[in-house]
Amino acid sequence: MSDARRTDAVLLLVALVWGSSYLSAQTATAALPVLTVLLARYALSLLACAGVIAGRRGPRRVRRDEWRAGLPLGLTQAAVLVVETYGVAHTTAANAGLIISLTIVLTPLLDRSGHPGGLPGSFYAAAGVCVLAVGLLMSGNGFHAPRLGDVLMLAAAGVRAVHVALVGRLTARRSVRPLHLTAVQTAVGTALFLPVTAADLPGLVRAPGATWAQLLYLALFCSVFAFLAQTWAVQRTSASRASLLLGTEPVWAAVVGIALGGEHLTALTALGAALMVAGTYWGQAVERAHRARAVREAPGRRVEDGALRPPAADTSSVHQETAAPR
Repeated sequence: MSDARRTDAVLLLVALVWGSSYLSAQTATAALPVLTVLLARYALSLLACAGVIAGRRGPRRVRRDEWRAGLPLGLTQAAVLVVETYGVAHTTAANAGLIISLTIVLTPLLDRSGHPGGLPGSFYAAAGVCVLAVGLLMSGNGFHAPRLGDVLMLAAAGVRAVHVALVGRLTARRSVRPLHLTAVQTAVGTALFLPVTAADLPGLVRAPGATWAQLLYLALFCSVFAFLAQTWAVQRTSASRASLLLGTEPVWAAVVGIALGGEHLTALTALGAALMVAGTYWGQAVERAHRARAVREAPGRRVEDGALRPPAADTSSVHQETAAPR
């Protein structure tokens, strides 16, 4: 297998793992309270991050700038996972994965640093397609009041967009190491959820093996492994190609929910799923092209290794996501 195909395979595996996380979270929250599930996920992720850092060569200590960025990002990431996990517990895994992908079109609306003069009209058209898709996904078998889980996933997409925009702002022009930043974020989440779940710890310890398997999968595969694999792959391919492959996450969420979760795909939800994927890909392509054009026209651009490079303050959406543990 060539290096390019190996990198593509890794990125598709990350998208598959992230897509399956919604069904795993749904299964885990059926056996344990939501906050207890989040505590286990954060604590196990923290132990894994600490182990990886301890086993690496070079400086292991978390630097001051990583603490400064990691503390507020840990709070926003915890908010994302609270709303998202409560939402997954009250809707289908397929809907959860599709609605959360609204983050792709919401983030550029909040992070305007790479879009001088505003986004083009075609981006707002793509966002409109995504809004229509959400309406169809919420309708299910017919038009009715949206389920609580769908509304929570819509809120989670908004909170995650705020978090991703904040990642870009707090890590711009800084040599923040993503693994160390993730370790700080998981430490913040563990510290937040431990006091409020202390009474449930005996139940967590006595949880059945199947539930622990889901918790370990969420922490070790959907968070730590996916983060490390994504970082490795993004460094070996273009941001555009990485975004394209990672953007298949909602497709995998729907496939896993239907194939393994026994969920049903009605005509309306199928149309909503198709529109959501098309809208997010369209919006992502428009935003990426607009950002690239802004970089080419920016007076601060520089040339390195015979290719145009953006100014240090510019961060692509792919690199912004690398600091956000799932």
